[in-house]
Amino acid sequence: MFVKINRNQLKREISKGGIHVSSTINISVLMVLLVFILVTFLIDRYKTIVIPKDLYFPRFTRVTKTPYSSVFIFHRSSSYFPSIDRVIEFTDSTGLVDIWHSLSDEELMEKAMMVPRIAEDPKKVAFMFLARRHLPLRLFWEKFFEGHDGLFSIYLHTSPDFNYEPPNSSVFYKRRIPSKFVQWGKPTMIDAERRLLANALLDFSNQRFVLLSESCIPLFNFTTIYNYLMNANGSFLSSFDDPRKIGRGRYNKRMGPTITLKDWRKGSQWFEVNRGLAHEIISDKTYFHVFQTHCLPPCYMDEHYLPTLVNKIRPDLTTNTTVTWTDWSGGGSHPRMFMKKDITKTFINEVRYGSNCTYNGVNSKICFVFARKFHPSTLDPLLKMAPKIFGFSP
Repeated sequence: MFVKINRNQLKREISKGGIHVSSTINISVLMVLLVFILVTFLIDRYKTIVIPKDLYFPRFTRVTKTPYSSVFIFHRSSSYFPSIDRVIEFTDSTGLVDIWHSLSDEELMEKAMMVPRIAEDPKKVAFMFLARRHLPLRLFWEKFFEGHDGLFSIYLHTSPDFNYEPPNSSVFYKRRIPSKFVQWGKPTMIDAERRLLANALLDFSNQRFVLLSESCIPLFNFTTIYNYLMNANGSFLSSFDDPRKIGRGRYNKRMGPTITLKDWRKGSQWFEVNRGLAHEIISDKTYFHVFQTHCLPPCYMDEHYLPTLVNKIRPDLTTNTTVTWTDWSGGGSHPRMFMKKDITKTFINEVRYGSNCTYNGVNSKICFVFARKFHPSTLDPLLKMAPKIFGFSP
């Protein structure tokens, strides 16, 4: 309610000391303030009631239950923001639902940054394969996964011109994610790793995330590896200070002051991380940009970016070790490739139990649960050993 006075009255009041004018102004200011607060409140309530999630993670408008255990398809769309009308599918390990989508890398990272940091039950391990084309050891992995539906998810990043699909009975059927060309040792390698992590984070049940190549094999049966990863206190991402030319010698002073020589780390590309650290990795923009600009040969991002990033932001979340065994004894820039003749019971057990480490603070002989690099010719002897040596179902 506003107080009205005419011009003559205003002059008389001013001549009397301006008391009424002052009162009128004070009341007007108060009313304007109240109106502003009311409008702000109504706008906020409108956002909450009408478009509660669309600004952050567009709401699901339809849910489809498939005949396969816990496979659900969540269809999301927004009439308010048609440009982000997409279909995202969260699936279990059966691989019977296509996980392909049309999100750009930027949209994908934005969505992944907003998912829950705590996994839902039943918790799963996300197996993320970074491959050039097909998986030559796929049949061995099929035996590994057999009988454990609902406890794992599979994601394949391949060359974008590769469109082969295995039989629809395979756990790898339609598990390819939208991919881009990768050059080994270049920033595109890290782009692919982040792309795999972001896609895997969209499944709210994924708790552990392991990066694998097409030449990797599991060293134990599924139950052993699942329990080893799920019960681990930290992540397995190798990060160490290497004083040699192939370590500190690759540091570029132009990275400072954001990244200093003291921050600089080296490590294995093949990592395993928990959900919290996976979220931290795909959320990084600051350090990733510095590496893209200044990590040039002989600096290789796949050997330095993640070890340095984790050392900078969350060194408490990793054991600074890897769970993927590799033989570098031959020297050179590439590890040894194992052939068919190398696959023996003695060799496999040496890889499995020939090291010493600590697991959750306790001494252990099991330090690695995956290994590489295995030539396609090793498939037959590995399959023959699967039941007795690896403990796979016959």
